[in-house]
Amino acid sequence: MEKTVNIHEAKTHLSKLLKRVMSGERIVIAKAGKPIAVLSPIGEVPDNRIPGMDAGKLVISPDFDAPLPEFDL
Repeated sequence: MEKTVNIHEAKTHLSKLLKRVMSGERIVIAKAGKPIAVLSPIGEVPDNRIPGMDAGKLVISPDFDAPLPEFDL
C-alpha cells in the first residue's frame, strides 16, 4: 500500500509515518500535490566488512603492470 502526504503532515507526524514504513508501507511526500520524495523500508542491511576477509583469494601476476603488447589491426 502507498500513502501520499504533504510536507507539513510528514514533518508533524514523522514518527507515525516511520512506524508505518517499518511495517512495509511506502509513503510518498508531496509538495503542492507533486511527489518529491519516498519513505520506504530499506532492504537487508549488508554485513559489516571485515578488513582482510578475502586475504589469499586473489592472485596478482608479477608482471601485472608490464606494458601491453601492440595489437595487430
